[in-house]
Amino acid sequence: MSLVASVLRGALAGAIATAAMDAVWYRRYRADGGDKDVVNWEFTSEASDFGDDAPAPARVGKLVADAVGLQLPPSAVGATNNVVHWSTGIGWGKLAGLVAGAARAPAFGVGIATGIAAWSTSYAVLSRLGIYRPITEYDRETLWKDFTAHLVFGTTLGAVLTV
Repeated sequence: MSLVASVLRGALAGAIATAAMDAVWYRRYRADGGDKDVVNWEFTSEASDFGDDAPAPARVGKLVADAVGLQLPPSAVGATNNVVHWSTGIGWGKLAGLVAGAARAPAFGVGIATGIAAWSTSYAVLSRLGIYRPITEYDRETLWKDFTAHLVFGTTLGAVLTV
């Protein structure tokens, strides 16, 4: 398979894996008493601006927009969150597809490793940006929930890359 085909395959796998991870988060949201349907849950945000209550992907998007001089209105929190979240998942998928294709590495293992890398990188990078606290300041339950959601992402990514 060509490297371009590997990257495209990875992008598709990343999108499917992102949907799988979102399904985990949505199921948890509903189990905790959330009442939004999946479409409203996915495409809206409770946050009214890009402050500390905004989801991490939305805050990353705001930092990027500010860096390039683009003004985002507070009403763009939900859309920004989705663009960054899905772009990140697809980006990790493209990287995994490239590694699996170029290195001829076992795709399933690459997928799982990618999910773990995405999880750990998020804490390393987002804490440096002031979006997350240092990883040592989170309780085990929070870290475990986030890790297992990323593990679902990686497992799904690997499974799709294997097909």
